[in-house]
Amino acid sequence: MVKKYLLLLVLVLIGGTSFSKDRLVTWDAPQGVALNDDFTVKVRQRSGKWITLSTYLIKVDEVREGKHHVENASMVTFDFTGTVEIAVTCNREKVNMARVRPLSYNIPFQIKDNTILFSLERPGNLSVEVNGDIFHNLHLFANKPEENIPDKNDPNVIYYGPGIHEIADGELKVPSGKTVYLAGGSVLMGRVLMENVHDVKLVGRGIIDHSVKKGIWIANSRNVYVEGIVTTQCGTGGSDNVTIRNVKSISYYGWGDGMNVLASNNVLFDGVFCRNSDDCTTVYGTRLGFEGGCRNITMQNSTLWADVAHPIFIGIHGNSKEPEILENLNYINIDILDHQERQLDYQGCMAINAGDNNLIRKVRFENIRVEDFRQGQLVNLRIFYNEKYCTAPGRGIEDVLFKNISYTGKNTELSVIEGYNEERKVKNIRFENLRINGKLIYDGMADKPAWYKTSDMARIYVGAHTEGIVFNNNDSEVADRITQ
Repeated sequence: MVKKYLLLLVLVLIGGTSFSKDRLVTWDAPQGVALNDDFTVKVRQRSGKWITLSTYLIKVDEVREGKHHVENASMVTFDFTGTVEIAVTCNREKVNMARVRPLSYNIPFQIKDNTILFSLERPGNLSVEVNGDIFHNLHLFANKPEENIPDKNDPNVIYYGPGIHEIADGELKVPSGKTVYLAGGSVLMGRVLMENVHDVKLVGRGIIDHSVKKGIWIANSRNVYVEGIVTTQCGTGGSDNVTIRNVKSISYYGWGDGMNVLASNNVLFDGVFCRNSDDCTTVYGTRLGFEGGCRNITMQNSTLWADVAHPIFIGIHGNSKEPEILENLNYINIDILDHQERQLDYQGCMAINAGDNNLIRKVRFENIRVEDFRQGQLVNLRIFYNEKYCTAPGRGIEDVLFKNISYTGKNTELSVIEGYNEERKVKNIRFENLRINGKLIYDGMADKPAWYKTSDMARIYVGAHTEGIVFNNNDSEVADRITQ
């Protein structure tokens, strides 16, 4: 009996030791890959030895006077548990001021000898910016360590170790039942296509090179899992049961949408980062040869940065002849870092524009923090007939909940909520705990003049053919019911 207890004690101690040990995993960039020396980035475990990270070149899009300009930014990536210390030295210019975003993370930092110093206790996808420059910034992707790394000798694993990998014809077609693994320090020079397949995975800490447009594409497939990869775009069309986790999408060219969903069901985005030269994430019906509506789409715990167009966009495309439904769409715990769009038709951090006879219903925006963007609207809900993209207006927008939404800044333009006619309305739109620059906006707010609409206090224009637009200051069972 004594031996049994001693054995159990040893096992507990061993287990405790193994689970409590902090980890830091880094990878060197392969020889020949494009790097950027704007920053020198070092990381260490608390008071440990500094490790210099490979700083990759990535490209982003700045629109000036209606024209696209490609700018060179930087990126580093590593895995860790516990606490790590990070030192970011700017080689490009003197550091007079800095930001570490998302601001909601409240990461304290110091500036010392042109170096920005801070610590991380949990994974995160960050932007480190010097002197207000958002186009030559550092994208810092700190991940939790990988679990269940595939065996490269497994016949069902397509394994890419560290190095640059050229792909025949620029496209890797993944067969059913296969796992593609991109190890840390690997760079794939071609897109990954999962088309007409099932039970496939694309995982790892590798990079699909920034020169590869539509880096990841999922088409007419089911049971797909993608995790950890850095790429340009990650689109899903005609598919079911898709999970995109901790994927980073950065694009810099025209039509550079980040994570589109077309005619698909049961799609989950979790912990993704999107910085894109068009909409960050969209939900459409029939489009590009994919047919049908969309149901059960969720994006959560994510960060969106739209250098052009919308961070979140729903509804413009569908099948006018056979009307479709887009429903059960959820956007939860999201930081929106930027939105820049001069065209009034394409503004809105959270935009639902129903076109092509689409009915859009049961949409939930919850715990979304919007930082001061450059130009655009906070909210845009319209029955939309844009002849450039649609063959008919939408049928309706209904049962939409905005819960715990905050905007801090001064650049937002007038938001819009507007229907099309009496048969095509925007209705049952509920705002719960909407805060504009810290001020709670609700129907009973004390400082609202009696002759004002509550929407006036939020700078939201509520136009014709709308009904049931309410602003509350607490949770309600009714609010929860409309999205169930």
